[in-house]
Amino acid sequence: MSVTRPTPTQKQPAIQQRRVVIENKHGEKLVGILHDTGSKELVVLCHGIYSSKERIPMVNLAAALQREGISAFRFDFAGNGESEGSFRYGHYWREADDLRAVVQHFRVQNYVVTAVVGHSKGGNAVLLYAAKYNDVHKVVNIAGRFNLERGIEGRLGKDFLRRIKQDGFIDFKNKRGTFEYRVTEESLMERLTTDMPAACRSINQNCRVLTVHGSMDKTVPVEDAFDFNKIIPNHKVSIVEGADHEHTSHQNELASIVLDFIKEDFLQDKFIHSRF
Repeated sequence: MSVTRPTPTQKQPAIQQRRVVIENKHGEKLVGILHDTGSKELVVLCHGIYSSKERIPMVNLAAALQREGISAFRFDFAGNGESEGSFRYGHYWREADDLRAVVQHFRVQNYVVTAVVGHSKGGNAVLLYAAKYNDVHKVVNIAGRFNLERGIEGRLGKDFLRRIKQDGFIDFKNKRGTFEYRVTEESLMERLTTDMPAACRSINQNCRVLTVHGSMDKTVPVEDAFDFNKIIPNHKVSIVEGADHEHTSHQNELASIVLDFIKEDFLQDKFIHSRF
């Protein structure tokens, strides 16, 4: 096997991937992978419901950021993937607080968290984070859900409210009939009482938000992207024609859109800093 060695004049980014464990405010250990390029500019990536840091959008976006010399961190929310805790159907604000623990951890390590990026339920988490903490000024929402009252029947079945009040829970099974997780009445009510419109209205004007959505998303309708656009003060929408919920066949296009948004901000920030 032949090996091509870089010449002394070639610049090679010092890229490392390492496992990082961070404790959230509930004492649960959150597990993630840091793609460390040597840059202290860091983007944090958040996965969707009952998912993990190993899903396609998380892995591909981290790799794309890494190629641009931008450090990235993808992690599992509590109760998902390798992280400790129990999975909950709700936990929207709690996942925003998990993200807070991650951001604070890396700030202590002298990283500058320049953007938070979330897919699906992770999109909700980054928007709620922006509304609550207002300390990361670039937010990317990929296929997040605007109205959390929608989409429940498709997952839990018809008459879900009556059944969950009667039994106290509903067990969710996948298309193969295999049990995946239990939805309690408490966690369902937590979802139904999470007011995304109110939270989005409170996002600071100085926070730039990008929503990316696939035109063929059958999990969260593309109309949700335009609903976000109506109320988030500083907001941009990018629709990926033909893409599904995970942008399965449009990963390169998704990465390009997200990178362009983040890099544009980098350039603007550097220009602003150079003036003062």
